[in-house]
Amino acid sequence: MSYIIGIDGGGTKTHCLLTNLDGSVRHECYGGASHFLVQGIEPVSEILYKLINDCIKAVSINQDEIKIVLLGTTGAGRRTDAERLEQGFAEYLTKQKFKVNLFRVESDARIALEGAFSGKPGSILITGTGSIMFGKDAHGSIHRVGGLGRYLGDEGSGYVIGKKGLAAVSKEFDGRGSKTLISVLIKEKFNILSQDILITEVYRNNFDIAKVAPLVIEAAEKNDKLAMKIIEDETDELLLHVSAMQKKLNEKNLAVSFIGGIITHKNIYSDTLRKKIEKKLTNVVVKDAENSPAMGAVLMAKQILKI
Repeated sequence: MSYIIGIDGGGTKTHCLLTNLDGSVRHECYGGASHFLVQGIEPVSEILYKLINDCIKAVSINQDEIKIVLLGTTGAGRRTDAERLEQGFAEYLTKQKFKVNLFRVESDARIALEGAFSGKPGSILITGTGSIMFGKDAHGSIHRVGGLGRYLGDEGSGYVIGKKGLAAVSKEFDGRGSKTLISVLIKEKFNILSQDILITEVYRNNFDIAKVAPLVIEAAEKNDKLAMKIIEDETDELLLHVSAMQKKLNEKNLAVSFIGGIITHKNIYSDTLRKKIEKKLTNVVVKDAENSPAMGAVLMAKQILKI
């Protein structure tokens, strides 16, 4: 028998699937975080090695029956970084006297796109700490919109929403802006009671700005005007992402799948974005992902094996 292992590596957990060559799942398991740019290649290699061995033991197979292991992970968007992990894992396996027929690293966004539409054309809008959009056209070409990071982009993201929320709070503290419920929620959640504390937290204590986004959304749901303005502006930015992708893919009807907590969970932000798409982009349909990113890794592996 021959098998495929598809792995979705993230900043909090790693999801692994062992499948037959036709994609039917034989075993599923989980491991710790595998962001190799943060944790390092060797710790991540250890996690991957344990997951592969878990699959081997669970189904009682030989290691040479695994035709390919494909990992989609955070931090592998640039090919040079992906190759670093491929090489590092190969060296780790050599030390363990263990062999994998083929090991390939792709970005987490790429496997999410493949899984969302089972390899068919479509697009994914990822809105977490940052924001980016990927799409696959009818010819199999991959297109990208956004993803320029916090200095040049990340419009509509948790970081930008949080930054705008903190800016509104700082203006209230300073007497330059209106009162906002965001300030009250910031005080309750993070004990930020003054301008000085805010400055210290942001510039000295590496405050996680994206964590303010849920508070801005909560304030908007309670009709806070400044928070609602942020919601309006940032959903407009995401609407521009979708519109640009529609033009790039040149599809009469564009399917979009949302990824990331602030737009997948039901709240005023995701509801506003969906309503704007429905009203202004009538040929765009928001759809739930058909498969998990880990299954997307399996599908990509099948493409490499040409099966």
